[in-house]
Amino acid sequence: MENNTFHKRWGAEFIADNAVRFRVWAEGQASLTLRLAGRELAMTRSPDGWFEIEAADVAHGDEYQFLLADGTAVADPASRAQADSVNGPSLVIDPRRYPHRQTAWRGRPWEETVIYELHIGTFTPEGTLRAAMERLPYLAGIGITQLEVMPVAQFGGSRGWGYDGVLLYAVHSAYGTPGDFHAFIDAAHALGMSVVLDIVLNHFGPEGNYLPMLSPGFFDSARMTPWGNGIAYQNPAVRDYIRDAPLFWLSEYRLDGLRFDAIDQIEDDPDAHVLVEIAQQIRQHLPDRHVHLTTEDSRNVIFLHPRDEDGNAPLFTGEWNDDYHNAAHVFATGETHGYYQDFADRPGEKLARAMAEGFAYQGEVSPQTGEPRGVPCLDQPPSFFVDFIQNHDQTGNRAQGERLIALAGADATRILQAALLLSPHVPLLFMGEEYGETRPFLFFTDFHGELAKAVREGRAKEFAGHAGHGDAVPDPNDLETFRRSKLDWQRMESADGQAWLALVRALIALRQRRIAPLIARGAMAKGRVLQAEDRAVAVQWRFDNVTLSLALNLESDALPDLPGEVLFLWPRAQDAQGAIIVCLADGDNAL
Repeated sequence: MENNTFHKRWGAEFIADNAVRFRVWAEGQASLTLRLAGRELAMTRSPDGWFEIEAADVAHGDEYQFLLADGTAVADPASRAQADSVNGPSLVIDPRRYPHRQTAWRGRPWEETVIYELHIGTFTPEGTLRAAMERLPYLAGIGITQLEVMPVAQFGGSRGWGYDGVLLYAVHSAYGTPGDFHAFIDAAHALGMSVVLDIVLNHFGPEGNYLPMLSPGFFDSARMTPWGNGIAYQNPAVRDYIRDAPLFWLSEYRLDGLRFDAIDQIEDDPDAHVLVEIAQQIRQHLPDRHVHLTTEDSRNVIFLHPRDEDGNAPLFTGEWNDDYHNAAHVFATGETHGYYQDFADRPGEKLARAMAEGFAYQGEVSPQTGEPRGVPCLDQPPSFFVDFIQNHDQTGNRAQGERLIALAGADATRILQAALLLSPHVPLLFMGEEYGETRPFLFFTDFHGELAKAVREGRAKEFAGHAGHGDAVPDPNDLETFRRSKLDWQRMESADGQAWLALVRALIALRQRRIAPLIARGAMAKGRVLQAEDRAVAVQWRFDNVTLSLALNLESDALPDLPGEVLFLWPRAQDAQGAIIVCLADGDNAL
């Protein structure tokens, strides 16, 4: 067994068997008291606003809070766990109690990656880590190699997407305990699956965020994000909190990577960017494991993703490619509202470019914003791009939460799913997609009072006048909105669900045999567009001595002649609308 204790610069850290150091930056407070298991202990203040105390006779599971000068009791911003909610006591956690058993596990190479994005609260009827753990053999049996878990950092209320976290080191109590998350990750490793966590370092949620009371300097009043004042990354104490969080999750929980949410909202000195420091720190401390770091960035930029001479990624590994999703969505559904207007003109061309090159926008002007967007990306290997035809955002940020199958139909969805899984880009499936889930994934929260009212009215206003969204936008705070978003496991067991599963299992197996070897070690490929029409596209990727070709048609079975061995052809019968073919040719037969 292996001990992976990470010593944070904030929070409660064991310094001996029964002694704990408590440390918090509270420059906005003249005095601070630690309330610990029935004791109240005055903390010592340093000139720069740090409060600290070393306490004896402390046990794993003891409750504690910080008492402000006015008597307000608040949670530890660096709490590892909460007794219940964000507004209640924190728990002293001794991470030495959770050794991992899969000590030989070092992760999986990036070229083998097939990502499965899941939300713990809606993945199972119970909505817990332990319940999700019971389903892991099912996912391993499909061929999933990486689980991407939506944020688990403690947020306000019991249910939500997780992107409104306020205690960035604590496992959300409604999902389970730190021990439950350790067990979940260890069980995945035993089945040969990596686990990546979605982490939010760009803002804090509206409920349970007591940082402004502790330290007003944690936030930058001169800069706004879509969710409120920006974080003051330039402040050393803030920087410690933000930089430690990623390495904490990777080290203490033995995670295999992180997905960094909306990094375009993390503004910092470009010559010493906090994200560069985070990646460098991770690479330095975890050099002997496959650790994969991906970013979500609406700007279509690549400055965080350099490649060395061997094709390896010294900083971040890859980036979510929203362009691929958006182009495929317009191509399949014809929808052009909101951000889809950027793909309304010649969607086939944009999809083909996204498939062949990565970004559809590489400096062109966005019709939605009127500003140039993106940079050239031809020097990036295909494995830089994480592609998807569904995810939590693109489904849940619809008023009714419809999945693609409800909008484009089963045939078109199958064709696009096959193209996704047999592309040299890295594929991501959203939970339930593997068996043709039809239930929606809605936006849900668990707020109360004025905050609940503001969220409900804001959500309704957001979709007012949007075509196809109807008049009734589900109330995010209604428990039924959450329940409707849970997966329907009975559908998975149906004949139709089993047919979907069989296809996905076969596609992933084919990918691992024939596609993954092409993209090993960050291999480059020259992509080109062969055909780009409103409902039919064809592309080709040229590796050193092999050519991979893919063509799809959503209206008929008419497909172009492609060189080489046919790896996949669908449908084999003529009772379905649309078709796809994937071929592989060696150097002599590539043209």
